[in-house]
Amino acid sequence: MSSMPEPAHGSRPTLEAVAARAGVSRATVSRVVNGGAGVRQALVEKVREAVEELGYVPNHAARTLVTRRNGAVAVIIAEPEFRVFSDPFFEQQVRGISRELTAHDTQLVLLWVEGPGDYERIGRYLGGGHVDGALAFSVHNDDELPSIIRRAQVPAVFGGRPGWPGATAGLAVPYVDCDNRGGAREAVRHLLSLGRERVAHIAGPHDQTSAMDRLDGYRDVLLDAGPGLIAQGDFTEESGARAMAELLEQRPDLDAVFTANDLMASGALRVLRERGLRVPEDVALVGFDDMTSIAEATDPPLTTVRQDIEGMGRLMVRLLMRVLNADEAEPGAGSTPGSVITPTELVRRASA
Repeated sequence: MSSMPEPAHGSRPTLEAVAARAGVSRATVSRVVNGGAGVRQALVEKVREAVEELGYVPNHAARTLVTRRNGAVAVIIAEPEFRVFSDPFFEQQVRGISRELTAHDTQLVLLWVEGPGDYERIGRYLGGGHVDGALAFSVHNDDELPSIIRRAQVPAVFGGRPGWPGATAGLAVPYVDCDNRGGAREAVRHLLSLGRERVAHIAGPHDQTSAMDRLDGYRDVLLDAGPGLIAQGDFTEESGARAMAELLEQRPDLDAVFTANDLMASGALRVLRERGLRVPEDVALVGFDDMTSIAEATDPPLTTVRQDIEGMGRLMVRLLMRVLNADEAEPGAGSTPGSVITPTELVRRASA
């Protein structure tokens, strides 16, 4: 091992110091530190040992010049802060994203849309070259966010099937989603298999594709659903309660309800109990998401359609990394990665 003296107290070890300690060139150290190829494994190990012994920390600015990467990704949730922190869906998706970004040694920068003024701020940040890419979810069909990301020329992956104008024109928009329509069909078929004849639906917002896909799945099975069996919610617990009260006013004879998410199912369950209706004896209830903090805490526990929310967050990161690698490849070396649709599963509990 080299007899080179240790760095002075408080000084920052340099690339040259690591090279001298490892007995290799500065260029070799740079390739190893920045993840480059073409270095023999024996030399890689020597460099890593020297890095650990000296406590070398790569200079971010210099590394960016070499790799053209910032080591950071923006995670943009197109919802206000109170929704982000009150809905367990966002917590699970961000957890999956965070864990996968950590595995790629990449920093997460969390942004959300509190109001119209935030779009300009987000656009300036993305256009400023602070991040390598963006992950955006809960995007509404009339949202400005997709065009802002496109103008900033930042590689992006979306959570949820794109539904905004122009999303299907030109280049494909990479996204990760679950089989919302198929999961909804399975939920409604399950209620029918229990002998229920008047199955209602509490839908999510019309400007989000996940809600519309679940509504379409309901209609796939119940082509001749009678009047008054569909009510509108917005994915919040309170909207589920309001929609349930509306359904009971219109169709007091209903005997089952499929809700477009678990939070709305929780609100619906509260109203059913307040009206003295037993679940599932009088009204069977099925949700969507399988957020266990809700589904296992309701009384009775909620039958629901499971989507792997955390796993979808991880998939968004992996897809973005493939997009970034494709952008850096030589022309003709590969194509832009496609999108991913994950399966759903009906989880039966006591509510239906």
